[in-house]
Amino acid sequence: MIRKFWANPLAIALVILAVLLFIMMTVSIVPETKQAIITAYGKPDRIVNPYRADEDFGATPGNLVARIPFIEQIQFIDKRIRRVEMARQEVLSTDQLRLQVDAYARFRITDPLRMYTTIRTEDALGDQLRTILGSSLRNELGKRAFATLLSPERGQVMENIQTALNIEANKYGAQVIDVRIKRADLPEGTPLQSAYERMRTARQQEAVAIRAEGEKQAQIIRADAEAQAARTYAESFGKDPSFYDFYRSMESYSRTFEQGKGDTNIVISPDNEYLRNFRNPGR
Repeated sequence: MIRKFWANPLAIALVILAVLLFIMMTVSIVPETKQAIITAYGKPDRIVNPYRADEDFGATPGNLVARIPFIEQIQFIDKRIRRVEMARQEVLSTDQLRLQVDAYARFRITDPLRMYTTIRTEDALGDQLRTILGSSLRNELGKRAFATLLSPERGQVMENIQTALNIEANKYGAQVIDVRIKRADLPEGTPLQSAYERMRTARQQEAVAIRAEGEKQAQIIRADAEAQAARTYAESFGKDPSFYDFYRSMESYSRTFEQGKGDTNIVISPDNEYLRNFRNPGR
């Protein structure tokens, strides 16, 4: 009977197929890019090739893991850095501008057991992080002006969003590596033109205020300089009143005779007090 069985090619093929199926259900390969959770009757039993923070990625080889067919199941979880894209969000900034924001976050699963017990699958985790990212981004940008996204302060904004996102991600066994805003645009059409006009008006008002402050400071500096010059003149002329009288007469002669520039005749008596310095040149 046994001899007849082994003589039948179909029977041999069925046996080989059954053995292969048994091996496939018993032995699994966990590649270096994956970590695996073995569950028994739906409850986690052990973790194979888990993520370790101090371990260089790719330094560990793949693993063979044996499990009991029909009793133990295996679920693979990615060890690599994954990316979640946030749907475009509309955010209202502190200067009342409605911004259209696109962002993404990169994360990795560092605690597969916690991830499995809290949210089960990687896709569900990605959806959850996408929702949290949108909420964190709206909360943070809602505290800032639009100009913040165009300044060095943008880096601090990203760090704040990443910190808030990491607090929630840790609850699901994940770690957020990076958060980036791809685009932050104003809506097209009339709102965009209105925003530009408000920005232009604000800059013009700022320019007027700066110019007025500059003129005020200039007047103060000029007044201080004139007062200091007057004190200096007073101190200097007070030391020699006769020289001061001579100096002022020379200035008066210069202005008086220069006004005519040769086109005007000035008739004055030689004995006039105005010409006393001409009468006494050695004084």
